[in-house]
Amino acid sequence: MGPVIELIAGSYEQIAFGYRVSTGEEEWTATADFTHHAHTASVSAVATSERYIATGSRDETIQIYDMKKRVEHGALLHHDGTISCLEFYGSSHLLSGGQDGLLCVWSTRNWECLKSIRAHKGQVTSLSVHPSGKLALTVGTDKTLRTWNLIDGRSAFIKNIKQNAVIVKWSPEGDKYVVVIGDKVDVYDLETATLTSTIINPKRISSIKFLTNSILAIAGDDETVRLCDINTQKVLCEFEAHETRVKSVDSFTVDDFCVLVTASNDGFIKMWKLNLESLEPPVLLGKVNTTARLTCLAVWKPTTLQEPPPEVKTEPTTSHEQILIFNDGLGTVGLTACSGAERVLEHVPAGEEEKLSPSTSKQCKPFDNE
Repeated sequence: MGPVIELIAGSYEQIAFGYRVSTGEEEWTATADFTHHAHTASVSAVATSERYIATGSRDETIQIYDMKKRVEHGALLHHDGTISCLEFYGSSHLLSGGQDGLLCVWSTRNWECLKSIRAHKGQVTSLSVHPSGKLALTVGTDKTLRTWNLIDGRSAFIKNIKQNAVIVKWSPEGDKYVVVIGDKVDVYDLETATLTSTIINPKRISSIKFLTNSILAIAGDDETVRLCDINTQKVLCEFEAHETRVKSVDSFTVDDFCVLVTASNDGFIKMWKLNLESLEPPVLLGKVNTTARLTCLAVWKPTTLQEPPPEVKTEPTTSHEQILIFNDGLGTVGLTACSGAERVLEHVPAGEEEKLSPSTSKQCKPFDNE
């Protein structure tokens, strides 16, 4: 049995998509696993961990999905404004940033908000957690880059970058970090906190992904994806991935090769096989047309092998409520998808769906930090 892999994408149409990947010898396929209308506005961010998927939206909520139990927990309600960024640290914590300038740290054990930090005077546009879990970086519309001590929730360092950065990200080894401003990527060294190099992209950058500690995949307002060396600033490889601009990129490894996943405004999600040693032009493994305008993308690939998830279909009930049906061969398990509710799946007889009662989502008080 091959690894369990799902491609998770958000869209302007308020829908979160899940596609199960089947790995073939030559061609890979991505089969629709679920489509869920959990939000009442466009989906702006998505993140995955070993067990959970989180989606953020312009509707000010974070929806949590338990992929192990095939259960939707419901909404985390704390931010006031768009959820602009989400990132899991391991399997224990979720971090969120929003239009309200807050950086929130959530426990995945009980979904309690452990810290709520007033990180920026404007919107938090991006965040990244250090591999150690002790530090986090944020950038915002107040034109600052901030380093946070996650142990005590205090600001450890503030840098005035004089421009609005849209992305910040640690390298896999945590010795460097990159900041994206417009069409350029600034590379910083952690030990000296100095700018070591700058990579210029032909178009405004929309998404980046570290493939190794030195190779960075860059996508922007065109159809091309470029692989760059952050030490030499050289473009190692570039290829036309889509017919329109590439909105988001992610990656995962299978056996001895890297798979780069790209999502575009043209509605397609594509999987590309990369050889990071030879850096030859990538080979298209497979693609799927979501027919939606995609906004964000993440890969869910648990490290423990599992049986493939049960087949999923959706059956709409009303314009405000939807029942998600998982057919596991023994019967069905159903849940209501009404906004802001906590949902629990229960087995019911085959052919019968049961709506479950919502319960109150958790909230927390802000932790002030000027």
